[in-house]
Amino acid sequence: MIAYALTFAFVCFGLGLLICLWRLLRGPTRADRILALDTMVINMIAILVLYGLKNGTAVYFEASMLVAMVGFVSTVAYCRFLLRGDIIE
Repeated sequence: MIAYALTFAFVCFGLGLLICLWRLLRGPTRADRILALDTMVINMIAILVLYGLKNGTAVYFEASMLVAMVGFVSTVAYCRFLLRGDIIE
């Protein structure tokens, strides 16, 4: 039963990634593109955690934490660049 649930979750998060990719490419504003990138990072974290559950290893959980940290910093840096024109003052 857990295999079906994992497959369903993989499909759902994969579709979410495709929809976010479409928004990233077709976003009318820069804010939409930033939000799409941030949501893609969240979906990738979920996929990594699901893959770790499927394989039964803890390495993917650590990788998901690294992706979360890098995704947060990149989102903040990109927003700051759009608002101020530079990242480092």
